Amino acid sequence: MMIALFTDFGLRGPYVGQMKARLFSSGFAGPVVDLLHDGPAMDPRAAAYLLEPFSRYLPEGAVVLAVVDPGVGTEARDGCVIRADGRWFVGPDNGLFEFVQRRAAEVERWPLPAAPEGASPTFHGRDVFADIAAAVAIGTWRSEQAAAGGPRFPDWGDDTPYVLYIDDYGNAMTGIRGEALADTAILQAGEHRLVHATTFGRMPAGAGFWHRNSSGLVEVSVNLGHAAHTFDLAPGSLVRLLRP
Repeated sequence: MMIALFTDFGLRGPYVGQMKARLFSSGFAGPVVDLLHDGPAMDPRAAAYLLEPFSRYLPEGAVVLAVVDPGVGTEARDGCVIRADGRWFVGPDNGLFEFVQRRAAEVERWPLPAAPEGASPTFHGRDVFADIAAAVAIGTWRSEQAAAGGPRFPDWGDDTPYVLYIDDYGNAMTGIRGEALADTAILQAGEHRLVHATTFGRMPAGAGFWHRNSSGLVEVSVNLGHAAHTFDLAPGSLVRLLRP
């Protein structure tokens, strides 16, 4: 079975490596896939809009170990295990799994007990969630009867018109589902009006546009250019809908 990792840890420090090592020391011997490690830092809500589409292409039975956890080690948040449409999710119960639950046809949810004695209060990803994710993947995890899963943050909109992630090419990914916009929609990024194109080569070199990216989200791009630099975009920048 596969375990996929989704975090805001970044790749420059020790945290991803330590969490992977804990998976293997917990008895997991299968593949570990890195979905994302530079997710919206310390922002479970923004990360939640990315986690659902990014995990959509994982095979049934895959386990997603997801950690964007600014409340780590406090009484303000619990941990949870979620089974949504045949995939498993392990991590903090802070809204990170909101859209996984909201968009799944079948959801079960298990709250996790308090962190075990000796667990680092600042690294539950390694000392709590990795052990549980490994046990789920191996098939040794046991818990009480599942509770019904579903939206826990109903005030969070189904879409959000903000830039959530900028990739190495400068493409600016928003939290708007591509299916929510018609091809005739015009967006505004900074002072620039953007029309739709299906792909980069449909636009002249240096031209900006919006498209539905490979994860199904609305993305602002520049053909043969860097949209974030061109339009002065950063995570949190607003993208306005001028014409539906």
